[in-house]
Amino acid sequence: MKADVYPVTGQGGLKRPSIAVLIAISTVSPVAMNIYLPSLAGMKQAFDATSGEVQMTMSLYFAAVAVAQIFLGPLSDRFGRRPVVLGGMLSFVVGSVICLLASSIETLIVGRIVQAIGGSAGLILARAIIRDLYGRDQAASMIGYVTMGMAVGPMVGPAIGGLLDERFGWIGSFYLLVGLGAAVLLASWMGLHETNPARKDTAEPFSFFSSYGVLLKNRLFWAYAATASATATVYFAYLGGAPFVSADVLAISPMEMGIYFMVIAGGYMLGNYVSGRYSARLGILPMIIGGSLLPVAAVLLLGFFLLGETLTPLQFYGPMFLVGLGNGICLPSIIAGSVSVRPDLAGAASGLTASMQIGMGAFSSALVAWSVSESMWPATVWPVASVMAVAVVLTLVGVSAILVLERSKERSED
Repeated sequence: MKADVYPVTGQGGLKRPSIAVLIAISTVSPVAMNIYLPSLAGMKQAFDATSGEVQMTMSLYFAAVAVAQIFLGPLSDRFGRRPVVLGGMLSFVVGSVICLLASSIETLIVGRIVQAIGGSAGLILARAIIRDLYGRDQAASMIGYVTMGMAVGPMVGPAIGGLLDERFGWIGSFYLLVGLGAAVLLASWMGLHETNPARKDTAEPFSFFSSYGVLLKNRLFWAYAATASATATVYFAYLGGAPFVSADVLAISPMEMGIYFMVIAGGYMLGNYVSGRYSARLGILPMIIGGSLLPVAAVLLLGFFLLGETLTPLQFYGPMFLVGLGNGICLPSIIAGSVSVRPDLAGAASGLTASMQIGMGAFSSALVAWSVSESMWPATVWPVASVMAVAVVLTLVGVSAILVLERSKERSED
């Protein structure tokens, strides 16, 4: 990346935080989300729990992130990005310790919820911080670069989680998460500068909820947020079923599953690089259109493989490279569009968009996991493909709405 891509100061002369810090705060939640996936079967045994109970450690994590972001985004608009991120990282560490000490599946679920609330702060506020510093198209490029770095953690997370599971059992991943959370908290304290000069420390209690009234009346914001939710759901639906398909259908080990998950994250990382390289040059709309078509090809390819007599790990995981690539290309531009509808409400817009993404993700992930656990081969994999297919159709509808509303906006400004 060229030195001038990320200058020392942003819009209005604001001092930028380190790009490494932005990557770090946005990485802890995705890493915590998937590093322990190879250990789900081990947790089921260790806690004498059902598949549904173990799955709640994932689905309620998604739900907690979705709810937390409704509050954290507007809070950062009011009080600033820095204090909200620091509080979130502290909560992540506390939640990770609870998980580490859990003696029952219920305690583990509580720890995951606390962990999720904290980790979500960095996940959404890295985007808002970037929008504080850059215009819309340049923000899409910077979000692409940050998420490219962020993707390294989730890419290697399941593989590392599989190795830790084989060495220490299910608890191994949580030792790592405690250390990671503490390191990011320290880095944020030392290197995260405030970037929101428009914060209103003297606002009336709870007045920040008025931000949502403004955003929810804006049809263009709805189009961006709904499209982000739909395209992310393609991945979350897959995430909900993959651990059970891997264990019950493909009969591969936790470590092998972790390695295959690197295929998805690798596609996402490559897509982020493409976004960072070309979004500022081409604009966000071409990136959104091109990226949204790749998951369509992935679903069609997976459906073709499912029509065969046998299913191999490469046939199941391979199409997901296209999902990761497509999301990596289009999501930074979609997010940049959503937080640019009202730049003065970037925190609220980022939080609400992310909340909708994670909320739909939690629902689709839980639905797929339940469907998979209740079915037998060859029907086992079809719930995954079916929910993914619905999500790609909704994505294309959302992209069409964005194009129509953006053109209408341009005509009204002429």
